[in-house]
Amino acid sequence: MTEQPISYERPQGVDPTDPRGALLHTPAAAPGAAALPPDGSGTTTCGKGGKGTMGGQGAAGKDAAAGPEAGSGTEHSQPSASTEPDTHRPRPAPEAIPAQPGAEVRPERGPGGQERRGGMAVTPGRPTPMRRDGDRLRFVGAATRRIARGLDLDEIVMGLCRATVPTFSDAILVYLRDPLPVGDERPAADRIMLRLRRTDRIPEERDTETGFAALALPPPEPGELTAELSASVGDMCEVRPGGALAEVLRGVRPVFADNPAARAALPELLGEESTLVVPGGQRAVLAPLRGRRRVIGAAVFLRRPERLPFENDDLLVAAQLATHSALGIDKAVLYDREAYIADELQRTMLPETLPRPTGVRLASRYLPAAETARVGGDWYDAIPLPGSRVALVVGDVMGHSMTSAAIMGQLRTTAQTLAGLDLPPQEVLHHLDEQAQRLGTDRMATCLYAVYDPVAHRITIANAGHPPPVLLHLGGRAEVLRVPPGAPIGVGGVDFEAVELDAPAGATLLLYTDGLVESRLRDVATGIEQLREKLAATAQLTGPDHPPPLEALCDEVLDMLGPGDRDDDIALLAARFDGIAPSDVGYWILEPEDAAPGRARRLARRALSRWGMEDMSDSVELLVSEVVTNAVRYATRPVTLRLLRTDVLRCEVGDDVPQLPRLRQARATDEGGRGLYLVNRLARRWGATRLSTGKVVWFELNRT
Repeated sequence: MTEQPISYERPQGVDPTDPRGALLHTPAAAPGAAALPPDGSGTTTCGKGGKGTMGGQGAAGKDAAAGPEAGSGTEHSQPSASTEPDTHRPRPAPEAIPAQPGAEVRPERGPGGQERRGGMAVTPGRPTPMRRDGDRLRFVGAATRRIARGLDLDEIVMGLCRATVPTFSDAILVYLRDPLPVGDERPAADRIMLRLRRTDRIPEERDTETGFAALALPPPEPGELTAELSASVGDMCEVRPGGALAEVLRGVRPVFADNPAARAALPELLGEESTLVVPGGQRAVLAPLRGRRRVIGAAVFLRRPERLPFENDDLLVAAQLATHSALGIDKAVLYDREAYIADELQRTMLPETLPRPTGVRLASRYLPAAETARVGGDWYDAIPLPGSRVALVVGDVMGHSMTSAAIMGQLRTTAQTLAGLDLPPQEVLHHLDEQAQRLGTDRMATCLYAVYDPVAHRITIANAGHPPPVLLHLGGRAEVLRVPPGAPIGVGGVDFEAVELDAPAGATLLLYTDGLVESRLRDVATGIEQLREKLAATAQLTGPDHPPPLEALCDEVLDMLGPGDRDDDIALLAARFDGIAPSDVGYWILEPEDAAPGRARRLARRALSRWGMEDMSDSVELLVSEVVTNAVRYATRPVTLRLLRTDVLRCEVGDDVPQLPRLRQARATDEGGRGLYLVNRLARRWGATRLSTGKVVWFELNRT
């Protein structure tokens, strides 16, 4: 006779769908089934001259497959084929399921009247403990693999609970520090608080996905583990320095509940009613959870009173489970911190809210390439400019990393600074190209910069290797604008060209990055054409006289993405051109002379009378007079005055002096210096913007 080695192969006769090691569950033996007698070592004699375990080793499987006739011969005889239906063949137990010690051995009779050695009678549905080192090793291997599959904190804790209940214990309680320390950070508070993170117990019905079967357990008695654990234990506890719980956690090693230290620590952890939850004897294990630097929590494994208690070797199993879980929780906390940093970085790199410039409505979307790639190099922006204009920017830095996001942030800041100087679009791209070369030789990006003028109903666009924008007209026609492609930013030594196009009222301009139109399944040209068709089809739903809502339009555009179309992150910026009607604009040129402020007051009064806003004449004339007086005092060229009537009344005064005015507190003896003080007190908003030819001072008043 030879000793059969422990193997991970499926034994003969075992159903391929049987879960392996998922549940220590011994099914009831069928009447007349051939059972195997135990020997002194816990192995059973097999029908073909070998020895195996009750855990489903190969010899046991062969004996089970021999049929009813196997019991009529000797132990070492070859099994004979049987023509009778094998309706009473017992189903082999899953691998690593040991025999239940102390179970009654029932002799059975074969068809010939001979006594057959019967197996051990185990109550159906009763979980059996692990009795062999091989069983424990297989269980620990499967449990740690399940714990290691989790990426976030909840998945790891759930993996620990699902791996141990009911195979290792009937219930589990997991306590974690609140808040959890991150990496090498020192806790903010000296005291340690533990919060109940999760509890788990044997459910009424097993999860069929993991191979669980329904348990046939007796009705629960008062105080048993079937009660709601979360209602029987404390939700939060404080680890008192020098207390019993602190000593157990400092010791790191798991201990039984009947240990004097654990007996004093459990009431501190679970609350004063812990005696209702923790059974007597060695049926509870308190295992500290220690990460890389410090103890981060504790786990309590519980068994029912009718189940065999834990053994000393089970403490090693609990230690392995606690160690793997704690290290996994440490990694999950670090991963969550990195993900938080990435999310915050991406959020701060993009506009928190879009501005509301006059004559245009805006909407935007941003989608990362995947959940694992939280940062990318795509960005969009909308920058208000002097003269009620607005700059629309969209760009894409090569790569999907923190470096790409950092470069994107620098380029976006540079674009905002250049836009504040009111440079032409082609000049903005030229300076961005120089900035990208200063950042590094391999810093490549594409960018599209457009300036919309709501008064002139025109838009000026310059492109640096970016996909062309799409214009959706009010009637439902969508066209791809013909814009010179240009070279990407960072190439250096190239010239950028700008084109000026009509921007009719009611039209919608869509700026996007290549992630929307390019993927492994389609090229850029095909994607742009699909985008144009999608916009046209969406516009048909609202009719020729009503453009689709901007937010809904952005959602419809993103719906064109298929499951395999998310190879790159996506930035989307939609602008609806409302424009400003010529009848709502007043524009005059004033000579820099002493009579200019009086003439400006008369022109403003006439415009307000024409618009039916005579009740605002006093405040408007006062502020116009102060701003024009400051302009003509230092200007050498004609001064411009413009009034715009939208949802507010806006006044703009331009001159050729680049110095911006500053609000200051005039002294009692000063004759001047109070003009901007009046503007600041009476106007809704005001500001000054430097231009390439001088500056513009503006203010806004609420319409009454």
